[in-house]
Amino acid sequence: MATFEYNALTSEGRLMKGTVEAGTSQEAAETLEKMQLSVNSVETAKTQKPKTAIGRNEFLLFNQQLASITKAGIPLERGLRELSADVGSKGMRRLIANIADDLESGVSIEQAFEKRQKHFPPLYGRILKAGVETGRLSEMLTSLNRHLDLANHTRRIIFEAMGYPAIILAMAAIIITGIFIFIIPQFGPILHELGGSNLPGLTRLFLNMAQNVAPFWITVALIIAAAILLLSAFSSFEAGRRFKEAMFMKIPVIGRLYHSSLLSRMAEAMAMMVSAGTDMPNCLRLGADSTSSERLRLEAETLARHVEQGGNILEAGQFCLVIPRLFLYSIQLGTQRNELQDNLHSLGEMYSEQARYGQARLQAVLLPTTIIMVGGIVAMCVLSMFLPMVQVITSMTG
Repeated sequence: MATFEYNALTSEGRLMKGTVEAGTSQEAAETLEKMQLSVNSVETAKTQKPKTAIGRNEFLLFNQQLASITKAGIPLERGLRELSADVGSKGMRRLIANIADDLESGVSIEQAFEKRQKHFPPLYGRILKAGVETGRLSEMLTSLNRHLDLANHTRRIIFEAMGYPAIILAMAAIIITGIFIFIIPQFGPILHELGGSNLPGLTRLFLNMAQNVAPFWITVALIIAAAILLLSAFSSFEAGRRFKEAMFMKIPVIGRLYHSSLLSRMAEAMAMMVSAGTDMPNCLRLGADSTSSERLRLEAETLARHVEQGGNILEAGQFCLVIPRLFLYSIQLGTQRNELQDNLHSLGEMYSEQARYGQARLQAVLLPTTIIMVGGIVAMCVLSMFLPMVQVITSMTG
């Protein structure tokens, strides 16, 4: 498939420019004619740099504005056109205007966003389509915004909680390195004279470290580089990503927070799909896809296949490690009572509350823990210098 740039007129006589994918220019022209466009020219598109997704904050603002516009009853095409005129970023303005052009020319909302899937989160086009079809677009966008805000808040907490300790660690590393290079070697002869061959183990350790400061930091740098390369290697294939995710979930506080956020997002995505009339197997698959979690995708696919074969979701769920039994029991109960959408919304809210509790706990634990670790290292440095003196004074008084 190749990409072609086109110049065409709509049925109202308005000029349109854009790109379309097709095997040949003739196929591209036929595709445009099916969209009720009068084609002026079709040319092979010039090679461009790969497009990247829009920023998190930029997308969050766009989604909030779109939710407000749809809640006010403004048609989606008109709302997007108004947004494109109000956005500050030229790239975002052009992107929204192109989507509005596609919608006005007859392209479905799902196709319009699928064409630009590199810019938007997974399933965004399907969520908008489901919202339009069910008349609950504003509600769906508001729900999505709540989870995007939760994810951004979690990242901000981690960054803020780690930022100050990271500065302390960096300063402590510089100070301790200076102590090892300039101070401890000066005390070495005195300490050996005081303690002779019976220096405390901690003192001997720090004297040896003072003689090997450069090799120590080189080793630390190599370990960090190896860890980064290993994580990058794991991220390149599905099994590796699942393993990395499993290790991440085992981290105290952070792992539980991440797990709750995933389940909340999956439950809300499934509720949106249910409201759009999607069957249960596809709800499971699409809900897991919306989280970008490889482990959830694998378990959801197993559950979906079992349900398609007429099986019970609870029976298939006994082997699930990420999706809890309560989650599946609530789905089954909701299906039996015809309250599935409400149950999924309740699940989403419950796990969202768990994630908020995890955020507060993370904020309360991370900073003090890091400061205590740094203080412990500095205390050991000081203690190692004074231990021989304490040893001599104790022997003299004894």
